[in-house]
Amino acid sequence: MTSNQKYLSIFSPSTAEERRQNFISYWEFSKQHSGELYEQEKNLEHKKTRLKEFRDHPVRSRRPLADPAQFYRNCAEMIDDPASLDRKVLLMTCIYKFARHEWAGISHAWDSIAPFSEAHSITQKISRVHLAEEFCHKRLFHEMLRTFQLDKVEWLPLGPVASAVYRLFPKLPKVLNAPPAFVSELLGITFYQHLERLFDEILADEPGAGTRCRELLHEIMVDELAHIGQRRNFLGPIGTRISQWIVTPLFLLFFRDIPEIELLFDTGQMIRDAKSFDFSTISPELMERTWVPSYCLA
Repeated sequence: MTSNQKYLSIFSPSTAEERRQNFISYWEFSKQHSGELYEQEKNLEHKKTRLKEFRDHPVRSRRPLADPAQFYRNCAEMIDDPASLDRKVLLMTCIYKFARHEWAGISHAWDSIAPFSEAHSITQKISRVHLAEEFCHKRLFHEMLRTFQLDKVEWLPLGPVASAVYRLFPKLPKVLNAPPAFVSELLGITFYQHLERLFDEILADEPGAGTRCRELLHEIMVDELAHIGQRRNFLGPIGTRISQWIVTPLFLLFFRDIPEIELLFDTGQMIRDAKSFDFSTISPELMERTWVPSYCLA
C-alpha cells in the first residue's frame, strides 16, 4: 500500500463477485505472509522464525515491576481493587486477560473445524491458517510479558460459562456467527491501536522494553488488519448491517470481563473508532505489510 492510498469504511458495500475475488487475493497474500502451516504445532513457518528472532535477541526491562506478585495474583481474575494496582501491573494484567480470551476462543474454534488436509475450499484453508496465526499471537503476547520479567506466566482456562460460550460459538450457522466473528476482529485492532498509545504513556521510563513491546504488537497488528478484511469478506449486505448494530453491545460485553480496560482506556472512544474504522489511522509501514479488501480502497 502506498502512503497516499485513500480508504473506505470497513463497512463499505461489496458484491458477491468482489468477495469471491477477494478470498482468492487474501489466500495468495496469506501463503506468502505466513508460510507453511505446521498443524501439529498450531504454528506457521514465517511466524515461528520471527518469534525465534525475538527470543534469540531478548530485551528485558531495566527494572522489574514494582510488585510482580500483584500481577500473578490478579492476571486471571481481579482479586485486588484494580484502582490500587501499579499502572504497569494493570497494563500487563489487561494484556494477559485480553490474550487469554483470544486463546480460549481460537482453541475451541480450532477443535471444531476440519484439519487442513481435509480443507477443500479456499475459505476452509483460510480459516485454518487464520487460527494458527492467532495461536502465534498468544506466543507474542507471552513474549511481551517476559519483556517485563514476568517469567512464570501460566495460561489458565476460562471459567465454565465463558468456556461454554466459546465452545458453542463455532458450531453456530455461518449466518449467525459471521457478524460477531468480524466484530471480534474489529475489537482486536481497536484494542491494539489504543494499547500502543498507552505504551507511550506507561512505558515511557523503559524505552528499550517499550520498543520491544511495540515491535511484538506490530507483528500482531499486521495479521489483525488482514483478518478484519478477511472476516468482513464473509458478510453480505444484511450481515454487514447486523455487524454495525452489534459493535456497541459486543464491545461492552467483552470489556465487562476485563475490569482493567475501564481504568486504562476510553471505551466510548474505542467504540466510536471501531464504527468509523477505515484503515486510514494505521501507519503506512504497517499497511505495506498487510492486506485490505479491494472494496475498502478508494
